[in-house]
Parts: sequence; structure tokens; C-alpha cells
Amino acid sequence: MPPKTAPSQSPNQSTVPTREELADRRRSRHSNPERQSDSPYWWTVIQNAGRVTGGTLLTATLVGSATLAGGLVGLAFSFRNLPDVRVLQDYSPSETSYIYDLKGKLLSSLHDEANREVVAFDNISPHLKRAVLAIEDSAFYSHPGVNVGSVLRASVVNLESGQAREGGSTITMQLVKNLFLSPQRKLSRKVAEAVLSFRLEQIFRKEDILEMYLNQVYWGHNNYGIQTAARSYFNTTAGELSLAESAFLAGLIQAPEDYSPFNNNYPLAKKRQIQVLGRMEQLGWITSEEAAAAKAEPLWIAENTSFQTSKLPYITNAAIQELEKRFGRDRLLRGGMRVQLTVDSAYQRMAENTVKESFARLRRQGARIDQIALVAVDPRTHFVKALVGGVDFKRSQFNRAVQALRQPGSSFKPFVYYAAFASGKYTPNSTVQDTPVSYPDGNATYRPKNYGGGYSGSVSIRRAIEVSLNIPAVRLGQEVGLNRVIEIARVLGFHSPLEPVVSLPLGSEDVTPLEMAGAFATFASGGWHSDTTLIVQVTDSNGKRLLDNTPKPRLVLDPWAVASVNQTLKGVIQQGTAQTAKLGRPAAGKTGTTDAERDVWFVGYVPQLSVAVWAGNDNYGRIGTGATGGNYVAPVWRSFMQRALKGVPPQDFAPPSNFPRPTGF
Repeated sequence: MPPKTAPSQSPNQSTVPTREELADRRRSRHSNPERQSDSPYWWTVIQNAGRVTGGTLLTATLVGSATLAGGLVGLAFSFRNLPDVRVLQDYSPSETSYIYDLKGKLLSSLHDEANREVVAFDNISPHLKRAVLAIEDSAFYSHPGVNVGSVLRASVVNLESGQAREGGSTITMQLVKNLFLSPQRKLSRKVAEAVLSFRLEQIFRKEDILEMYLNQVYWGHNNYGIQTAARSYFNTTAGELSLAESAFLAGLIQAPEDYSPFNNNYPLAKKRQIQVLGRMEQLGWITSEEAAAAKAEPLWIAENTSFQTSKLPYITNAAIQELEKRFGRDRLLRGGMRVQLTVDSAYQRMAENTVKESFARLRRQGARIDQIALVAVDPRTHFVKALVGGVDFKRSQFNRAVQALRQPGSSFKPFVYYAAFASGKYTPNSTVQDTPVSYPDGNATYRPKNYGGGYSGSVSIRRAIEVSLNIPAVRLGQEVGLNRVIEIARVLGFHSPLEPVVSLPLGSEDVTPLEMAGAFATFASGGWHSDTTLIVQVTDSNGKRLLDNTPKPRLVLDPWAVASVNQTLKGVIQQGTAQTAKLGRPAAGKTGTTDAERDVWFVGYVPQLSVAVWAGNDNYGRIGTGATGGNYVAPVWRSFMQRALKGVPPQDFAPPSNFPRPTGF
């Protein structure tokens, strides 16, 4: 059974407060009049003013802060249309979604304009917090949202220079600007910024504000928030950042693209880091020895991962399609989902390598094909174990495993034979006629022919399947009813359009390799079926489960009829059209070749694995005379199965004698 827990690499650990818990804390603090009793506000002002700005400015700072606070209260009445900052009590920023393989290995990240992973305040390095405060707002714990001294100082500098060179913004003001206001440099916006900052500080603790800021701030190259910045620049987490790394990242905030090492600006970024460390030392937050050690520490800049492509694009793109259908694209890109796939990365790469190697071999042998697709499904769970949509994703992103609708040819016949067996009128040893026949088909007459021509007269169903005779399949399709065949296909998971045309039993209706592998997996399981899926489970960033695809198998086919299909399809490999697929262990399958020789298939299975292989050309060009599923793709299937089943003990299918024969449907 699949694991029910999130991938081991998921950042959501039980000891980490969730965003919901953090929001609860904010609401409780708002209703608690003693919310900052652990650090009395005015004592913090006095203490920090004396240490940071000097005792001579203490009186001016206190008076200025009080005057400003009173003034802002008055101004607040003039800004009644400003946003209500209380909405931040339930604020959840857009967050990147992550896709993991079955064992928890990160495969891909999905986001819109903001690549962000939210992290709790307690899980951010103390070095990073001090570095950011030192260079951005060293008096953060002393002001009520607006630093009067900084504003006055910035005003003097701007007046002297004749341009806006300094803003005097506190961290609270920066947060308010990023969340609520436009970036326009207008006096009205600055006043609104001050009013909102003052309001914010009345509701939230300093730690809450700093946490929101560190999760909101932009660090360049589409990295929003400290967690994604830490991963992108240093391949680490926010909680593991060293002093040197923290000072480096803090220095980027002012102009992230200008200082970015990804833009070959490492010398400027290093110079900025030294400034941050110098400021921290000046404030007494680190010693001179710590500053010197951090300056000398070599920094190994990682590869920018914000725009990193998927490591397994065929499988992740197919999963994204499934997720978008269920949740919608906006929620997927902004909702911080954690998606666990059914695929093991090593297993998937094995399948991709098999396809590439087989393609090269077929081309050397003169095969005129340009693509191969392969899908493997576990019959016990109906989990997709591998999905390869083409030979080379870099050359073609079209995913033929799930998007290419192609005629399956004779590989569709087992669904007709199952319908015949389930009717109670036929057994594998029943005789059918392989003789000329014709049927009305619209305004024309349809006369099916066998591959290669000729007729066999009276023949057993078993032999008709083994050598893939066409006329017996068409006859049986008419006998059991084409709508019944389509009904069975729907039960087995086919969603592609299927019309009850006379040629349906010969695979004239287009389907996908994923549908074929999933349907044959139900034969392999003895008639037990779950919905075929690429996804084990989906949680949000708090660990709340949004989707649980734990298999819920149900018996959808008659066991005797399924056992009869399995018995006859074993003969296809042993003495029929797919002898090139022999594994030396019980296996069943069916070849498929279209009349125009544009598609060749082999879909085969053992009790532990069902695999569909298709080969052809995207332009529907002819593969060539003599091309069949048996000589082209059955060897591809065999090559994959030999690797996939290494170490898996052989297992046979249950014989029909184990079950009562049906009396009809």
C-alpha cells in the first residue's frame, strides 16, 4: 500500500508552527492587552535609543515619536479609505507548490510571479534576523512603526541632493508598502504608509511583523521570502544560514538584481556583505572576531533554482495536467501545495533510458519511426510507475503517453474477447469463423481482412488471439454488441471518444498509451480496478491533506472471464505474434499494428506490472512494410521488463478453473 505520509523531504515538520497556527497566535495577541509585556515598549525605546543613537538624541527621539504618534492618529481620520491592516491576521501570501517523487525527492516547483515558501519566525537563522535589522532598520524594536530620526535624516539628505536618495523607511513601512500601497514616490503615499505602519504596530508584535517581512521581501531572480532565497543562493534552508551567508543576503535587499552574483556582480555583493558585517559589529551585535571570520569565509553560490525546470518533465507535466483539472491552475501556482507522485525517480530514469536505447537500436536497423512512448502501471494499486512521452523531451515537449491519441490496432481486441467470455457463450476453446464477411458501414460496405491476407476457416478463439486474426474479432464484436465493448472500456478507465463503428474491435478508435496500460493492469489484477493515477497525495503547506489517492480497488470484471483473457494472452507471447517478448516467466500481452502501418503497439503484463509501448511518427507517416508490434515494440517492452522485474519473483495468473463460469451479462 502506498505511504500515507507526506514526502520525507517536505519542509512541513510537526515541530514547525503552521501558517494557521501563526494566524491564531496573531489573533490572540491582538486580543491580549499584555501582548508585549515581555518587553515593555518604552523601556525598549530608552534602552535602544541610548545604545544605538546616543543619549543626546534620547529626548528628541522620545518627543518626536510621541508627537508623530499623536499626529498620525489625527491623520488617520483623513485616511479612512486606507486598507484595514487587521486582514493580515489571516494573511497567507502566494506560495510555491512543490512536486516530489514517491520517495520524497524534489522534482519540480510551480509558482506564478512569486517563488515563495513561507517559513515560521522560529525557523529563521538568528544571524539572518540580526543582519537584516542591522542594515535595514537597527531601531526596529524601538520605534512605533515610524523612525522619526531616520525620516528627518533622510529628508535632509534628499533636500541637499535635490532628489530622493534616502527613504527613511522602517521594516514596518516597507512591509506596508509591499502589501498595500503603490510604489509611487508621493507625499500622500508616504503619509499613508506611516499611518498604516502605526496601525500595524498596534495590532502585531514585532516578531510577527518581522516574520511577515522576511517572508515577503524580494531577494532577486523571482525569489520571494528568505526560505527560497536561502535555497536559491546557498542551497540551504533559512534556519541553517551562517553569519556570512546571512550578511550576504541582507545586503541584497536594497538592490537585489544590482548586487546579484547570478548577474556576475559578486564583487559588489561581497562589498555589500562587508558593510552589513561592519554595521553589525558597530551595533555590538557581533564581535570583531566574528566579523573577521565571516568576511573571510568562502561563499559557494549555488545555481539559481527559481526558474529550474523539472528533473523528470514527462511525468511532472502529466501530473500538472491532472492537478489543474482537479484544483485549477491558479490554486496550483499560488496555493503552496505539496504533491507526492507515484513514480520513483530511479525507476522513471530507467524507463527513459530504455526508450532512448531502443529508439537508437531501431533506427540502426532501418526503422522509420521518430517517437516511442511507454507507460508502466502497478496492477495492485493502479499507480503509474513510469511514464515516458517521447524519445527526448528537450527536442519535443509533446507528451505522447497522455496526449497522443493513436489507433491501438489489434491491441484493442482483448476487450472484445473479454466481452465474449463474460457473456457466458464463449470459452478460449470455442470455435469462430475466419471467413470473408461484410457489414454495412454508413453508405459503404465494410469488409475486414486479416493482416497479410488469407483466411483460416474454423479456428479456436485461443488461436485467433495468438496469431491476431481480424475477422473473428469483428464477428464477435457484432455478436456481443459494440456498445457493450465500449461500456467495458469505460469501466477500465478509457476517457477517449469511442464510437460503435464496425472496425472498433480492430482498434480503429484513437486512445492513449496511459489508457491502454491502465486497462490491461485490470486484467493483470484479476479484474480488480482502481482509478489510474500519477499522484499519491496532495497536502497544503500546513500539512492538511487536499487529495488522498490511497487505492480503493473494486472488482469490476468477471474473474473467470479475466482469467480466460490472461490465459489466451499468455499464448500470444509463447507461440503467437509476440514471441520476441518472452521473459522466461509467466507474462501476457497483445500486439497491435494499424492497417496503414502508422502505429505499432505492444501492451503486456505480469501480475506485478502492466506496460504499454507505442511507436510511430508524429506526422502519421508510414513506418514501412513489415513493421509490426511484434518485431518493433515487443522487444522494447521485453528490455524494460527485464530491468523493472529484476529481483521480483515470478508469479502466474490464476487459471479459469479457479472461478465459476458466468451465465451471461
